[in-house]
Amino acid sequence: MSLLRQRAPKLDTQSKYCYGRLIAACLLLTMVSDSPMSSEQSGFFSHSGELEGTNPQFTEICTALYERELLHIAHNGPSNVSILRRRLAGLPHHIRSVARYLVSHSTPLDVDAHNGSWFFKQPAKCPGLTQTAESCNTWYQKNAQWGLVIPILVKSLEGSHIELDSIDKVQWENQTLHANLHGWFTFEGIGLNNETLCFSEKTLLKPSKAIMASACCGHTWRHKSKGMPRALSLREMRLSTNIEWRTFKLAKNE
Repeated sequence: MSLLRQRAPKLDTQSKYCYGRLIAACLLLTMVSDSPMSSEQSGFFSHSGELEGTNPQFTEICTALYERELLHIAHNGPSNVSILRRRLAGLPHHIRSVARYLVSHSTPLDVDAHNGSWFFKQPAKCPGLTQTAESCNTWYQKNAQWGLVIPILVKSLEGSHIELDSIDKVQWENQTLHANLHGWFTFEGIGLNNETLCFSEKTLLKPSKAIMASACCGHTWRHKSKGMPRALSLREMRLSTNIEWRTFKLAKNE
């Protein structure tokens, strides 16, 4: 907390905004990083008497998620103050939701509580590279639905990785679907919004255990070797909690 007690230097308008945003991030982070014996912290984590309030793994996951998301916001957050406030205000709900899922649900993946992430052994090569357009088309003909979590293969000059996205529109008349973040794809997996100027190619994949595990764990591959895992955004972490691991179809709410 010594950083917050120091006198703020003279800054220009943009720097003042960034400095204020950093202070806000630090203050919010203290909600989950102060002493675990604090009654305030206990109340924060044990919302409505939830058992997670006494689970040290739950607390550790929340702390890791806050650190990662606040760092992302500090570097890439919106410049509009009202949007920034809404985004910060929504963090407790989203982070508790992810942490609750990680500590209470059984999946094929292991949980890395220290980093607030999933863990699974990385294959030597990126899964899905040999997937055929025919198999992808057949699967989405049967299972394309609004809200379905889907894997997107992203290939660039640096290598390849798989990201999680979700369907927000399906057009059966021309056999295409729209992913919330990555745009339009055919059922065969062809990306219709590929960024040629950025040398980036995106392909819709048919989900499988290996593909979804690599997406959830942030596995990356260089052209001849494995790369360092990437940190998933809070959005992707939330999507990972909506995967139906037996069939990968849209989970039914009971």
